[in-house]
Amino acid sequence: MNLPSIIRPEHTFIGVSAPTKWRALQTIADKAAMAFSIDAQIILKALETREKLGSTGIGNGIAIPHAAIETMSSPRGLLFRFSRPLDFEAIDDIPADIAVVLLFGENNRGEYLNVLSAIARRLQSDGVLAAMRKARTADEFYSDFISSSRA
Repeated sequence: MNLPSIIRPEHTFIGVSAPTKWRALQTIADKAAMAFSIDAQIILKALETREKLGSTGIGNGIAIPHAAIETMSSPRGLLFRFSRPLDFEAIDDIPADIAVVLLFGENNRGEYLNVLSAIARRLQSDGVLAAMRKARTADEFYSDFISSSRA
């Protein structure tokens, strides 16, 4: 799985401030709208609808908000580190400080499962989360996610 083609360095944000998960989804939608030239309200509605089906907080301080967007032709993503952890209602009750956002087209539902799996594997690699949490810049944060060899 070629994650760098799905999540680009310019779509990486650290120090993102939001008081709640729902406000974080608004911020994510706004950033995604600018990145992918799609209406923010369409993205927000899709993310909120998905979140209401079940939390995208996967535990260990990670959330993976994801949703189908009709006009997208291929999966695309964004990386976020929040300025303070947010309650994404993960099964382990650990608030999320890192979010990996995945948006995909209606026709890419099969492919997006492979991407979600690749993201989860990357985040479980030795030292990746610790390095991402220590990163001082968005470039470092991105590099730590993409390059699992750095600890």
